[in-house]
Amino acid sequence: MARYTGPKHKIARREGFNILEKESASLQRRLNVPPGGVHGRKMKRRLSEYGQQLREKQKAKAIYGLLEKQFGNLVKMVGKKKGETGELLISLLETRLDNIIYRLGFAKTRMMARQMVGHRHVLVNGEKLNIPSYQVKVDDVVSLAPQTQKNVQVLALMEDKDKVIVPFIKREGLSGKLLRMPKTDDVQVPFDLQLIIEYYSR
Repeated sequence: MARYTGPKHKIARREGFNILEKESASLQRRLNVPPGGVHGRKMKRRLSEYGQQLREKQKAKAIYGLLEKQFGNLVKMVGKKKGETGELLISLLETRLDNIIYRLGFAKTRMMARQMVGHRHVLVNGEKLNIPSYQVKVDDVVSLAPQTQKNVQVLALMEDKDKVIVPFIKREGLSGKLLRMPKTDDVQVPFDLQLIIEYYSR
């Protein structure tokens, strides 16, 4: 199960976006300072068209926790299907099992959700699954294993009244169901899908 294990603050500073999905005072102060900026603020160079496409692709990979081969394969897959490519790509990214766990509020971050799936704390239709990239299907019921439902951290997350559940899933207690395939309007997409499609169509 390949995953990025390097410094995450460095990636967040490079992209100028908090990919950690959690409050970090030190990171918030340094988001606008690129890696290496401690040695003096460098002039930000204007990116070429290719550079802009690359940055958007890197940002999307970092947010969803995918490596290059995984992300590239997803883009190629949606390129062969009928429909709007950007919308199809968001659908595949948002219906990954680790992302569904995060969207349901069972995990504070996507990284935590990935770990929960990998450690077999997640059930899909009553069966344990440890594949974060598993594509959840419409009407699939995703829940937590009985021992995980007693976890203090998970119970604390369930008490978060400010957690917004996206419209394509429904949560009831410690389980949830995918009601329909996600659309780009359902989520705030902090990257440019068109530039990503252009990068892979070169």
